[in-house]
Amino acid sequence: MQPRMGFADPGVMRDGLAATKRADAATVGTVTLDSYTRVGDTDSVDHALRNGIPLNGYPIVNHSPEVTRRMLDGIEGPDFPVQVRHGSARPAGIFRAMIAAGLHATEGGPVSYCLPYSRTPLDESVRNWEHCCELLMAADHPAGRPHLETFGGCMMGQLCPPSELVAISVLEALFFYRKGVRSISVSYAQQTNLRQDQEAVAALRRLCAELLPEAAWHVVIYAYMGLFPRTPGGAMSLLGKAAELATSTTSERLIVKTVAEAHRIPTVAENLSALEHAGSVAASGPVVVDADNQVYREACALVDAVLNSHADLGRAIVVAFKRGLLDVPYCLHPDNAGQARSRLDAEGRLGWSELGSLPLRGVVDRAPGGRITSSTLMSALSYVQHVHDTAALENPMTSIGGDSR
Repeated sequence: MQPRMGFADPGVMRDGLAATKRADAATVGTVTLDSYTRVGDTDSVDHALRNGIPLNGYPIVNHSPEVTRRMLDGIEGPDFPVQVRHGSARPAGIFRAMIAAGLHATEGGPVSYCLPYSRTPLDESVRNWEHCCELLMAADHPAGRPHLETFGGCMMGQLCPPSELVAISVLEALFFYRKGVRSISVSYAQQTNLRQDQEAVAALRRLCAELLPEAAWHVVIYAYMGLFPRTPGGAMSLLGKAAELATSTTSERLIVKTVAEAHRIPTVAENLSALEHAGSVAASGPVVVDADNQVYREACALVDAVLNSHADLGRAIVVAFKRGLLDVPYCLHPDNAGQARSRLDAEGRLGWSELGSLPLRGVVDRAPGGRITSSTLMSALSYVQHVHDTAALENPMTSIGGDSR
């Protein structure tokens, strides 16, 4: 179980990590960076730190390596790894600061930390991440091998059909692998239908087994990345479903969300409550899912189209987006074609309503999606929130008790 917490003050950050380590659950730590650091605005961080202005994360570039090492001393180690999470398409400064502080695990990717978070050109983001992989591999890592987690399976996780999330996660993992990284995690964000999510994780595992033969890799599940339930019972119910997805797919790690998610940045106590709730939720054992499922067939077609676009994978990714072979629904980044559209069916499964230039003709049985309006889009975006909040209000004891079934 892993939180997403980050605090500007090193003492508060240390207390948060220590509390996470003591939690009544199997946990790993996180240092989440602030928004100014994400975009390289260190001057604004300096101004905030000098004037006591709150930041929404830990400014690792502005704090000296010595300060960060003291913050981690006696907490971070083989029994409690700590990962840096940031969201930057230009992360070289973050990588240098992280390495100088003795940390060697982080997350992101050239697509997933570019398209949702910035207007940085995709080809520039690819070059930036190539350089950062080189920085990471060139550094000494006395505590273990460097580790990168692809955020591709979570990128605009709401209303993106699972096959494209799986494909981007696999492609970013392969990007890291070809740059020499051998310790990798592949992410997948909880979506709108548990069975479809289980099929997606099976597809993700199959593709990684096929394409990352010499890597040590594992799967990390993210609790839902879209509009979170506003009621405590609804939030705990949805988190319970995320825990069920993780256990039923034998995934190795779960990124939790809290009851405060729909309202504000959560406190340490709320993070601990979420960690312990997710760790305690009872779920059935692993489910049997056919690895040759629809999600796999679509994801495989997308990955093959990209790999056939250019011998250099970084260039292939850029070419694929330029040609619309990868096209994320409702993503407004200038390098995204914006022709593909998705839909929710009556069971909450995500599928394609418009393919654009995606290489999925003959693979997808495309049902007519109808015209997407602001009303239908908002209804789809709030589907998960509505389902869990409604259930919580109708049966509050079941939701708060965490019965995810």
